[in-house]
Amino acid sequence: MQTSFQIKDEIMSSVIDCEYSLQGDGPPLFLIHGIGAARNAWEKSLPILSKHFTVVTYDLRGHGVSPRPEGEFGLAELVADLERVRERTGFESAHFAGHSLGGMIGPAYAMKHPKRVKSLGLLSTAAFRTEEDKAKVWGVVNGMESTGIPEILKTLTSRWFTDKFVTSHPDIVNARLEQVVGTDPNIFLNVFRIYAGTEMGPWLHGVTAPSLVLTGENDGGCNPRLNRLIDKALPNSKLVILPELKHSILLEGGDIVARHIIQFISEVPKMIKS
Repeated sequence: MQTSFQIKDEIMSSVIDCEYSLQGDGPPLFLIHGIGAARNAWEKSLPILSKHFTVVTYDLRGHGVSPRPEGEFGLAELVADLERVRERTGFESAHFAGHSLGGMIGPAYAMKHPKRVKSLGLLSTAAFRTEEDKAKVWGVVNGMESTGIPEILKTLTSRWFTDKFVTSHPDIVNARLEQVVGTDPNIFLNVFRIYAGTEMGPWLHGVTAPSLVLTGENDGGCNPRLNRLIDKALPNSKLVILPELKHSILLEGGDIVARHIIQFISEVPKMIKS
């Protein structure tokens, strides 16, 4: 069980050349999706963001059309993959934003490569979990391992989407569930274990890049309580709570998220000066 991210050079499994896309024009912005998703998680945000930034989206290893790794991997490998994407794009530094697990990869990347990061977006992610919080997230992992991903997945729909969205957009909800089921189960459980076992609390204070901390008001696992602690731990951050939304803020409110990212990045120069 992984309990923390070790900020040090270490022998890792081979870095994966993840598939990526570039869209738009302006300062570079790298977007990092979450568990069992892919680049298309950002499709509702992209039309807005690409008017202001050169947006780099990519599929995590084993997700979308990126190559599948052999054997287990951890947060350090996901950070190394992101650095490889950055090298291949040729951008020396950029803004970064990640959702859920992506909201852990981003800060870990900033600790490893601080000079590459102009700002961070920690979207619907978690840190400072209590023992009860940890038991709940590991309960989901253990349930998937013992019962199967599709069975447990049925119980997650109400945690990810508002009731109104489930009723009005069943196609999007079903597509998301099918995307998860279509992910290699070994990869899915591997990244879910990373998400469940990573605790950013001990090192978040070392992330100096201006950071946007954003989550949904009714996100059960990445709730406002935990995000207020994240905001407090970060030296230079801004907290935003989106009314009513749950965990799938990108699919349900990607346009809203995009506008907050744009607004935040416009404030970064002032945050650096202060």
